[in-house]
Amino acid sequence: MRKVLNGNQIKVIAIIAMTIDHLSWAFFPGLQTVWYVMLLHIIGRLTAPIMWFFIAEGCHYTKDARKYIGRLFLFALISHFAYGFAFGIPFVPLSTGVFNQTSVMWSLAWAATLIILCRNEKIPHWAKILMVIAVCVISFPSDWSSIAVMCPFFLYANREKFKMQALHIVIWTAVYASVFFIFLSRPYAILQMFTVLTIPILSSYNGERGKWKGMKWFFYIYYPAHLIIIGIIRILLHGNISLIF
Repeated sequence: MRKVLNGNQIKVIAIIAMTIDHLSWAFFPGLQTVWYVMLLHIIGRLTAPIMWFFIAEGCHYTKDARKYIGRLFLFALISHFAYGFAFGIPFVPLSTGVFNQTSVMWSLAWAATLIILCRNEKIPHWAKILMVIAVCVISFPSDWSSIAVMCPFFLYANREKFKMQALHIVIWTAVYASVFFIFLSRPYAILQMFTVLTIPILSSYNGERGKWKGMKWFFYIYYPAHLIIIGIIRILLHGNISLIF
């Protein structure tokens, strides 16, 4: 496949897909199985793998790992409150269970942390294994859970080996789908597997950032900002209810 898309263009696809997905939750709350609602959420499956992919890319290209990780955790904190407001989830984590207690930004921040730490050759292998376990536990309650840690981790480990990267997207999505299948919803478990639609998009990545250097800041701002709008729509349409489950 021709490498025709730069990073900015792929991120725009993720932003559009994410917005469609989140608006769908606002207008059609709960795990609805009407075909057009499912279709809207299928479009939303494009977002997560693109986020995972560019966390791996960001860890590779960053010139200051500490600032990069710090920025991710800052926006994870901001996004926690925006995410809770958007979907009607209490701000106190774990107060309503262990699933979807905070945004995916929490997992992505830990993914970058794990990648940066594990590429440090001074840290012994046994310590890295313990770090992987600890980070998976810490990130489990977020959106996309610890899958949003492990998939970026393996995408980074397989940079420039796209077939392996694609395989890991499928494998880790399947793990997430299996949790949905057992604990939450079988139709929505199948829906998760539509992340594979992202693979052709990512395969067309040409390795270039794009001309507009402000995209990274736009995404950091857009993510919590659009969640606040989702929250306003939620309250206007339904009152103070939870949208997800």
